[in-house]
Amino acid sequence: MKIIFTETLGTDKDTYPPALASKFIPQWYKDMESYMGGKRKPSESAGTSGTIKKCIPVFDAITAGYLILSPADVYISQQDGAPFYQWANYGLIQFHPVEQAPDHPNRNGHISYPKWINPWAIRTPEGYSCLFTAPKHRDNVFTILDGIVDTDTYSAPVNFPFVLNDTTFEGLIPAGTPIAQIIPFKRDSFELEIGDATDLENTQKVTNKLRTKFFDSYKTQYWTKKEYK
Repeated sequence: MKIIFTETLGTDKDTYPPALASKFIPQWYKDMESYMGGKRKPSESAGTSGTIKKCIPVFDAITAGYLILSPADVYISQQDGAPFYQWANYGLIQFHPVEQAPDHPNRNGHISYPKWINPWAIRTPEGYSCLFTAPKHRDNVFTILDGIVDTDTYSAPVNFPFVLNDTTFEGLIPAGTPIAQIIPFKRDSFELEIGDATDLENTQKVTNKLRTKFFDSYKTQYWTKKEYK
């Protein structure tokens, strides 16, 4: 199964190509202890002492899919009470009028929505789409507005409207900064159904089995490794 990234704007594709999310583990996550107090032993309440670093769902979110990286520096200053953007090359930022989403919960006082111009067109196999989302569990000064695109039929570049988490921010967003996380998935049809007593019994069995281990219970009993290359 292949996902194909094609450079379209003449950016430096050898310096800042799309990257495996698993190769860009956030530094805070790398530096964190795996167990509270640095000791692999049960907590005082006889629960796990594992920190968030031992939480496989968090690990899966951080390492899922691929990252688009900024191909050039962007500098943000403040002019007339609003962010002012300058970029080193490639016409990296465009803008949407705020009237296109005046009541979006993430508007955060913006008078327009800046948008990263994505140099990369993405194509997936038939039946597969991509979730375009903010890079997970990372300390960015901005957050893109999530979207899903059917990249098996639409293989033009998808751009990323975003908001500053602090509209008074001033400083550099350096080239190579992860700006979007791309997670491909297979489309299918789903129908909502409310579980019955049998489903509840199965859930309780899973929970009871999970509680048989102090450490790595989900990872060793339920987890399936995801692969992105």
